[in-house]
Amino acid sequence: MNNKLLKSLPLFFLVSRFILLLSLPIEGLRGYGDVLHFYRLAGMGWPFLNHWSEYPPLFPILSTLLYYLTGDRQHAFDYLLVILLTLIQTGNILLFIRLGQRIYVEKELLLRAIGYIFILIGLAFSWWYFDPIAEFFMLLGLLWLLEGSTVRSGVAIALGVLTKFFPALILPVAWKRLPIQKTLVITVLALGIPAIVYAGLYMVSPQITRASLGSQINKSSWETIWALVDGNLQTGNFGPLNERFDPVTAFQPRGNQARLPAWLTLIPFAALGGWVWWRARLTNDHAAVAFLGLTWCLFLLWSPGWSPQWVFYLLPLILLALPERPALLMAALLVLINLLEWPVLLSRGYDWGLWLTIPLRTVLIILLGVEFWRVVRKPEEISHA
Repeated sequence: MNNKLLKSLPLFFLVSRFILLLSLPIEGLRGYGDVLHFYRLAGMGWPFLNHWSEYPPLFPILSTLLYYLTGDRQHAFDYLLVILLTLIQTGNILLFIRLGQRIYVEKELLLRAIGYIFILIGLAFSWWYFDPIAEFFMLLGLLWLLEGSTVRSGVAIALGVLTKFFPALILPVAWKRLPIQKTLVITVLALGIPAIVYAGLYMVSPQITRASLGSQINKSSWETIWALVDGNLQTGNFGPLNERFDPVTAFQPRGNQARLPAWLTLIPFAALGGWVWWRARLTNDHAAVAFLGLTWCLFLLWSPGWSPQWVFYLLPLILLALPERPALLMAALLVLINLLEWPVLLSRGYDWGLWLTIPLRTVLIILLGVEFWRVVRKPEEISHA
């Protein structure tokens, strides 16, 4: 019975999501997200060739293809993109279940999977932004790593890095979990494939490619404790679209400069991460998933920026690694805090709200890191009830 329910959950999500999407007017579909922004970017020509892109190349190229496929019909572009992201999110649920089956018996996994789907069905972040694509490659790379499919894992992580750089956070898991030969294969593929793609783009369009890579590096802090220290009470958005035709604008400072440079704050977090990596004993899949969650927490505590849709990377790790009740509670709190931040407060110009949401989220991430560490240290003693 539990097995049949698990198998039906992705279909339940897909049907429920389509019912929701078909019920929304086009303005509600676009909502407070970047769907319109993606359409306008796609209409500017090919990224990395005609204009610089703040994103790695996979999604900008994909959205430009959708733009030409829909013949400059904005509503068709919007619906096609949202449908694509919904199908990918369904794939994330399938991967969540596959990973969960490596840790729990079906009865223990069922409530976690239901909780995951319950959160995702109405969470508009999953079609306002393209992070579900990077999440898909992160979960796929992790699953194949745990299954011992070295080459496939490396390729999946590489595709994730070409979507957003975050899936590279799986590599510390590989270096701790696998033999050195397999780890080297995964690392070479995960970093080598993106390097080859960027090298090719650089050969064709050096200035714009350099600007694309430099745009995020030169960005000021946003929506983190570091942003409060710097006095940057804004989101991580860039300036007007026409700036992207000029490579020089990618290097212009936006917001106040960091009072504590990222390279300086990296030192204690890298030292802590190294200590955690050295002490960790990834004796089973449960510990490996928790270690990825802990790696994410350390990265987010160091990161100068945060975007609310990044909850997608943490949600499956929380619900897979932590004890059932704390996992459901922390996942729900994380989503609610980020919805309060965007769109409830910031979309209405209430920048002061960051003084509430940022400390709350930071404390929650610290607590998550502690809980992940408990699982990494003694996964067999963590209750699944």
